[in-house]
Amino acid sequence: MTLKKLIYKRILPSCLKPHHQPEKPLPNPKTLQVSKPPSSPRLSLCDVRCPGSPISVALSNLSNSLVGSNLHIFTHKELQLITQDFSMSNYLGEGGFGTVYKGFIDDKIKPGLLKEQSVAVKVLDLDGSQGHREWMAEVIFLGQLKHPHLVNLIGYCCEDENRLLVYEYMEQGNLETKLFKGYSATLPWLTRLKIAVGVAKGLAFLHEEEQPVIYRDFKASNVLLDLDYNAKLSDFGLATDGPQGEETHITTRVMGTHGYAAPEYITTGHLTTMSDVYSFGVVLLELLTGRRSMDKSRPSREQNLVAWARPLLKDPHKLDNIVMDPRLEGQYSTEAARKAATLAYQCLSHHPTCRPTMTTVVKTLEPLLNLKDIPVGPFVYVVPSEAKDESDVHKVADVENRANCGNKEEEEEEEEEKKERVHHRTIRVRGTDVVLCY
Repeated sequence: MTLKKLIYKRILPSCLKPHHQPEKPLPNPKTLQVSKPPSSPRLSLCDVRCPGSPISVALSNLSNSLVGSNLHIFTHKELQLITQDFSMSNYLGEGGFGTVYKGFIDDKIKPGLLKEQSVAVKVLDLDGSQGHREWMAEVIFLGQLKHPHLVNLIGYCCEDENRLLVYEYMEQGNLETKLFKGYSATLPWLTRLKIAVGVAKGLAFLHEEEQPVIYRDFKASNVLLDLDYNAKLSDFGLATDGPQGEETHITTRVMGTHGYAAPEYITTGHLTTMSDVYSFGVVLLELLTGRRSMDKSRPSREQNLVAWARPLLKDPHKLDNIVMDPRLEGQYSTEAARKAATLAYQCLSHHPTCRPTMTTVVKTLEPLLNLKDIPVGPFVYVVPSEAKDESDVHKVADVENRANCGNKEEEEEEEEEKKERVHHRTIRVRGTDVVLCY
């Protein structure tokens, strides 16, 4: 199913102003004006200004302005060469911001600078000015932020009207394909947990930056997997700098993907790191259930995954018999599933202040990789834990007893249970007959 965007007129996501304020014009595509305070640890999107700023940086040599960057600058001809002129035989897929091709860098490209390796080359769709803005966001963020769970940006091309990005190649593709495509083998339980822990670490890293970064478009298709199913965040086109100083949020137009965006962001345009936590909760729910966040092919009450599943997450019986992905065939840790479900419930709270931080999410999820109560079966694949020994395992956080959230969560749960009692249907199977009882 193609995921639809909420609102797709994209703005430079960090220089966020209330809706009534006009957007500033884009910089000249050949020259980027930046102003970087001496105390700033890295160049941010808000340092990108219109002409008149004190520092001018040529886009063709932008990598020299990015803190800690070792980005390589490619010519369009070089990228044509490594992708065999963007041949369809090298086609990997197409996302919201461009088409991606597989390429191979040999010793003829950047000799002595780059090792021979497979790469992914994204050709951005420069639809008006917005494609350039998204390209700029990816270069600025991924050019400076390095972490094991962020995809590695190797370099870029900014030549005439061409805007391309060169990433490390991720052999297993994206999580959406692995989790939902019928021709893919079912992801085992521990692999799913490993993926959840990995992306949680990536988001926690972004949120804990001195200048926090809000990812804003976290979803299964933006999670890439390497050969060993290590998960990495990709596609930073909608990422933005978070609130600074005394600010509690930033206000922007609503952009993202339907089914993943936090409710308060949709209704108010207020964006915080807790918006990412909600989106993570949706993906965690997809990993538990094997269902898409939005699925029009299902009965009407089950089309919105969060609305259908969240009221069931705290009931162990319903979790095991209704919520959990049947393709797992019961081969998962019951204790881990219940703790992960409780965490998902908290992440999906309608009250942002009641959601855990991504650091708490990591501390809650990581120990679940070590739980051993998984039924022995022929298809169980055990993923090695990232913890070196038991001393590295964090104590599982008690996400149900967090301060000031008790009353709000109880009221919310009661309301959801009322709706569930009104609409709940049970299915009894007698032989080959299915009897619906209302």
